[in-house]
This record gives sequence, C-alpha cells and structure tokens, in this order.
Amino acid sequence: MTNYIIRRLIYMVFTLWFISLISFFLIELPPGSALDARIQQLRNMGGDMSVQQIEALKQQYGLGDPWYVRYWKWISGAVHGDFGDSFQQGAPVSQLIWGRLGYSVMISGFALIFAWLVAIPLGVYSATHRYTIPDYLVTVIQFIGISIPEFLLALLLMVFAARYLNADVGGLYSSRFQNAPWGWDKFVDLLKHLWIPVIVVSAGSTAWNTRVMRANLLDVLNQQYIQTARAKGLKESVVVWKHAVRNALHPLIMSLGGVLPALISAEVTASIVLNLPTTGPLFVNALINKDMYLAITFLMMLSILLVIGNLLADLLLAWVDPRVRLE
Repeated sequence: MTNYIIRRLIYMVFTLWFISLISFFLIELPPGSALDARIQQLRNMGGDMSVQQIEALKQQYGLGDPWYVRYWKWISGAVHGDFGDSFQQGAPVSQLIWGRLGYSVMISGFALIFAWLVAIPLGVYSATHRYTIPDYLVTVIQFIGISIPEFLLALLLMVFAARYLNADVGGLYSSRFQNAPWGWDKFVDLLKHLWIPVIVVSAGSTAWNTRVMRANLLDVLNQQYIQTARAKGLKESVVVWKHAVRNALHPLIMSLGGVLPALISAEVTASIVLNLPTTGPLFVNALINKDMYLAITFLMMLSILLVIGNLLADLLLAWVDPRVRLE
C-alpha cells in the first residue's frame, strides 16, 4: 500500500504540471489581454491611459513577454507560494484567494456531508420499500433535484426565506453583523444564513447519490451471498446495513474523486446569486477579464482537489472492499 501511495503521489505531480501548462496556454489563447480589458473599462467610464502608463503596466506584469516566459515566471514563483499579482484587483493572488477560500471550503464541506447523510439513508429506504408511496415520493424529489438549475433553486429558497421566515437573505451575515467582530452572536447568525447555500450546492449531488444508492442496493440485494445471509437467520437490518450497503457504496466512493471540484464549481453559481464572499465570483471575473495569474491559480486549485479526491476515493474503496486490497 505504501508503494502504491508513493507511486500515485509521483503521478499527481506530473499530472498537475501538465494541467498547469495546458491551462495557462488556453487562458492566453483568446485574443486580447487583461490590459486591453482594463483600457476598455476606463474608456467606457470616460477615462483613458497614456502610452507611458500602458508601457509601465506591460513591464510590471510582463504582458509583453511570450506566454511561455510568463508561465515560467508564474510556475517558478508558485512552487514557493508566490502566485503573482492580480491585474484587475491590484493585490497578490494568494491574498485574494485565501481571504475567500475559507468560506468556499466551509460551504462545500457542509454540502458534501449533507449530501451523503441524506442520500444514503434515503437510497436505502427507497430500495427496501420499493413501489410504495414514500418510494415514489423520493423518486419525484430525485428528478427535481437533478433537473432544477442551481440559480433557480437559490432564487426560490431566497423568496421562501424572505417571505415566510422573515429572514435577511443574501450574503452570509445579517446587515448588523457584516463588519462586526467574531463572537457567538455572529456565529449563530452565520448558521442561520448557511442553510440556503448548502442546500443549493448539494441539491444535485444529493439527488444523484440517492438514485445511485437505490439502484445499486437493489442489485446487491439480489446477490447470492445476501440470500445466504438471510437463510442463516440474520436480522434484515444486519443483512442490509452490514452486508449489502457496504458493497452498494462502491459507485458513491468512486465518484468522490470528482465531487470536490464539482462542489466548488456549483458554489460559483450559488455565490453569484446569493452574493456570497467566496472564490466563485472572483474566478468568473478573472476568466472574463483574462486576469491570468488569478485564473490559473484557481484552476490549479480545482485540479489539486480533483487528484486528491481520486486518491482518497481509491483508498476508501480499498478500505471498504477487501477484494481491492488483495489486488
């Protein structure tokens, strides 16, 4: 197992390097630059830049260099924790991302936990109570959760919370706690606002996990070893939860590798609609304005989450299934 983990870590390093190279090239592929977007923005506001100012900005951010020269400057600094400066924000990229990353990780982490805690019991109950009214109800909720867009669900929950719960919707804090120092009252206010983005981000994955859990558990319950366990006189709850559910979890564990970056991607939509101080809107603006250092750093963060998620999924699968450990 140790040799396997070391080998995977080496593969991860080369994979991340290749992803950074391709991502940097693709960001630079469209015509124009961050400087062009800045100049156009100033002209739309009635201002302009002198030739000396344009040349100074090109020299500062290396916009006159070829893309591979700028890539080498970025990657050589990134390995030491220096991800460059944001052209649009005028601040270090690490400072901009770390200031918002905590909220993104918090929302995505709660969404992942919520999705698994809801999907597994619902999927098991739906599979063990086939063709009943609760099963049909769960199926309808699954289709709604998979098909409804995140922005529409966010708007519906905001209207519901504002009209029926008299809640202060939008953002993670009420207006009186926006700039207040941390304390118990502010933490409670955060929890009151956190449930909307968590539900919005986790809705699709919860519905999909529930459906996969139900379908796979129905297949496992028909296996011969399950019939043998029942013939031995074991309780039905023991047969289902100890023997069947453990093998039915395989697809969910295998999908864990793509869940972490997918939750961050869904958090982009929720952040824009709900006005959340997360990395989502920052990433969208970076892509629109070709803020290359900010955009490539965010893409690398998603890539790191993807490769780490795949490694964790493989290790969890080996822990759950002895057959994988033997292989």
